[in-house]
Amino acid sequence: MNAHLYLRASTKDQDANRAKAALELFAAEKGLSIVGVYAENISGTKLNRPQLLALLDTAESGDMLLVESVDRLSRLSQADWDTLKGTIKVKGLRLVVADLPTSHMLVEAKGITGQIMDVINNMLIDLMATMARLDQDKRVERIKQGLENKKLAEPNWKPLGKGRNTKLWNQVKSLMAQHPTMSAEQVAKLADCGIATVYRIKREFA
Repeated sequence: MNAHLYLRASTKDQDANRAKAALELFAAEKGLSIVGVYAENISGTKLNRPQLLALLDTAESGDMLLVESVDRLSRLSQADWDTLKGTIKVKGLRLVVADLPTSHMLVEAKGITGQIMDVINNMLIDLMATMARLDQDKRVERIKQGLENKKLAEPNWKPLGKGRNTKLWNQVKSLMAQHPTMSAEQVAKLADCGIATVYRIKREFA
């Protein structure tokens, strides 16, 4: 059976490929053929993820979507999770989660056993997706409360925001200087950054 590995980390400071070796070993033990590895650094709360969409577009019916854990696939709202689940189902993919043993049976289980395990597995994955979303909501709420408490304690305090990535800014400035006719989209692609960052640097550079 063909397997597509999906790897995700939230920020560029984290390694999206961290779990790759473990998933490759899992696939080897199950006799799966890895036909694609899709890794990206992006929030799990976003449904519009380039690598995930590429996987869903490439994978064929009967293929397997293999992830390390449910929260690597989803911290989505209920509506977006329903959309993603629906897409996986329509594509005819089998979702197998390495740290969810019940899903492993989907690799081989067929007939009535396979149908029963599919129902059980879907229920557990739904539960874990909900827990991942609630964990994300709690994390956001804690940050919000922390900022509010800081402001109450120090009325004049203002958050500093993210520090400037000097190396990235210098790289973008260099690209713009060397290629003045290059579009912001092209610069962003070459520098591996967001287009909004390029526009901010353009304004300062001007």
